[in-house]
Amino acid sequence: MANKEDLAQMAHLMRRAGFGATREELERRVAQGYAATVEELINPPEEMPAGNMALLLRYMPGCLLPGGVPQPGQYNWMYNMITTQRPLEEKMALFWHQVFATGNSKVDNCDQMLQQIVMFRQHGMANYRDMLLEVSRNPAMIYWLDNNENHRDAVNENWGRELLELFSMGVSNYTEVDVREASRAFTGWTIAPKLPRQPFGRFPWAFEYLGEDHDDGEKTFLGHTGNLNG
Repeated sequence: MANKEDLAQMAHLMRRAGFGATREELERRVAQGYAATVEELINPPEEMPAGNMALLLRYMPGCLLPGGVPQPGQYNWMYNMITTQRPLEEKMALFWHQVFATGNSKVDNCDQMLQQIVMFRQHGMANYRDMLLEVSRNPAMIYWLDNNENHRDAVNENWGRELLELFSMGVSNYTEVDVREASRAFTGWTIAPKLPRQPFGRFPWAFEYLGEDHDDGEKTFLGHTGNLNG
C-alpha cells in the first residue's frame, strides 16, 4: 500500500492535470511511479479512449443529437470529464474553452459547440500557432465573433480585434490600423450552410472560404505589406 505522502503528491497531480482520481486509481498510479504517470498524462497511449459513452447513451440517448438545446452537450462533455482516461487532454480542452470563450447562448448550435471541444482536445497540447489557425476556421468561433458578417465590402472588425487583443498580442502591441487590416485579411472566412433553424435545431456547420468575398487588396499589417490572407 502506498504511503500517505506519495498518495497526497499523486492526488495533487491528478487534481492539477485532470479532475481528481479515486483512491484505487491513486494507488495504481503511485505504484506506476510519478515520472511514468506524468509521461502517460502528456502522451497517453492511442488505445486509451477519451471516455466510454455506453453508460451516458443508456440514460441520455439524445446526448449526441445535433440541435440548439445546450443540455445534451453539457451532459456529453461533463461525462467525458468524469470518465476520460486522458484527463490532461480533457483539462486542456476546458482551459482553452475558457481562453477562447464561446457560448451556446449566442451560437445556439450545440453540435458545433461539441465539435469545438473536439478541436480543443486534438490541438490543445500542440503548437499554439496551429491551434489558433484551427480556432480561426472553427464555425462556432466564426459565428460567435461575427466573422460570418465580415465581407469584402463591409468589414466587421470583431474577430480581428479579439484575435489581436485577447488571443495573441495583447493591448498596446498593435494599432487600430492593424485591427482593420487583420479584419480585411479574414474577409471571406465564413460558415456554411447559412440556413435558418430546423424545427429541432440548426443544420451542422462547416468552415467555408469564399474567395469572391475576400478582400484581395494590398494590406499593411505590423509593418508587413502584401495581399495578406488570414
